[in-house]
Amino acid sequence: MTPILSLRDVDKKYDETLVLEKVSLDVGERDVLSVVGPNGAGKTTLLKIMAGIEAPTGGKVIYRGEPVGKENLDLVRRRCTMVFQRTVVFNTTVYKNVAYGLKVRGFPENVIRRKVNEVLELVKLVGYEKRSAKKLSGGEQQRVALARALVLEPELLLLDEPTSNLDPKTTSIVEEAITYTNRYKGTAVVIATHNMFQARKIGRKAILLLNGRVVESGSVEEVFLRPSPLMAGFTGVENVFMGDSRPTEEGTSLIELGGGLTVEAAVSRSGRVTLFIRPEDIIVSKSPLKSSARNVLEGRIVEVSDLDSVVKLKVDVGRVFVVQVTKRSFREMNLNVGTRVFLAFKASSVRLL
Repeated sequence: MTPILSLRDVDKKYDETLVLEKVSLDVGERDVLSVVGPNGAGKTTLLKIMAGIEAPTGGKVIYRGEPVGKENLDLVRRRCTMVFQRTVVFNTTVYKNVAYGLKVRGFPENVIRRKVNEVLELVKLVGYEKRSAKKLSGGEQQRVALARALVLEPELLLLDEPTSNLDPKTTSIVEEAITYTNRYKGTAVVIATHNMFQARKIGRKAILLLNGRVVESGSVEEVFLRPSPLMAGFTGVENVFMGDSRPTEEGTSLIELGGGLTVEAAVSRSGRVTLFIRPEDIIVSKSPLKSSARNVLEGRIVEVSDLDSVVKLKVDVGRVFVVQVTKRSFREMNLNVGTRVFLAFKASSVRLL
């Protein structure tokens, strides 16, 4: 099946600065593509090119098998709608903000009213119709911007950090609206985010963008459940392990990491999983601690790194764990390479990707 939108070796320069380099990707019917990468990686520029807002310096943008040019650029802009990270709302009511695009496209008033009411219900803004959009909270304005895009029923919805700086409740509303639109309206979605959990939760495919280049691509399972060194390095996640999980009667899971090493997580999950434990959630001691921690592992320090305020340790417990202690604790416990230590961490500290 012909993709909705394809990029082939797309470059983008601003003056002499190369922002995107040889980017190629496909977005098909009902796809959800997560674009992850740090600030400055080129995510926003990529979405603007896909939306027809900016033209590439080199390469091709292809819409339904046809190169994008003057003849079909307006069509691409009508069918591919972008929601920006920095929300812009018109100085009028919520209803008029959401209805604006439909009015411009000549829809009759009764159709506009029905479509606006439907989308306001989706983003949980029913009852806000007569309120001034400019006087809403940041999270409410973001939902207005999303509603304004969704009401147009685009083929491709492009979202630039749609939940950045939003509270958990608003984030959940936005994510549910995106998922509903993809699942029940058939809208393809490209979401640019630095939130790994959101990228995996919403996406079906994913790419990692670094310095304007696609350095990782594949299904979310391939990209996130078996993270490469590049992906692990970008996320800053340490102590990333894969294992086989089986639920317990207590509602937790025992996850076998291989080599006889098992950890307990405070979630019920079965099958192959990827987990991580933050170094700061792990307690280091020279003898087993009496605590509520469900995981206590014994091993030896194999590497010591002085990071000014803290000391980072690598401890081999059958798998190598990264932990950190204060310099004072490091001195008081007389730790060094080869020292036998115990690592303790709660089941709730074991997080599944």
